Amino acid sequence: MLILTRKSGEGIAIGDDITITVLAVQGKQVRLGISAPDQVTVYREEIYKRIKKENATTTALTQEELEEMARRMRVEKKKGKENRPSGGKKKGK
Repeated sequence: MLILTRKSGEGIAIGDDITITVLAVQGKQVRLGISAPDQVTVYREEIYKRIKKENATTTALTQEELEEMARRMRVEKKKGKENRPSGGKKKGK
């Protein structure tokens, strides 16, 4: 971890596109300004962690759910083969 000391009005550059500026210091709070390209999403850390946790919870499937999905896919595949019209014989010339 890089540790820097900055005063109000001073900043930090991250690469060519991101700048973090100390706007104000009041007691234990530091007010920061972040300048970044539109395609860079910036979150407060606690919000980012909550989003990551919710995404992991939403996308995580149990073993039983995966097995049920596989079973349903096998059934649908089997139904598809049964309902497919027979190729019939080609007529000779």
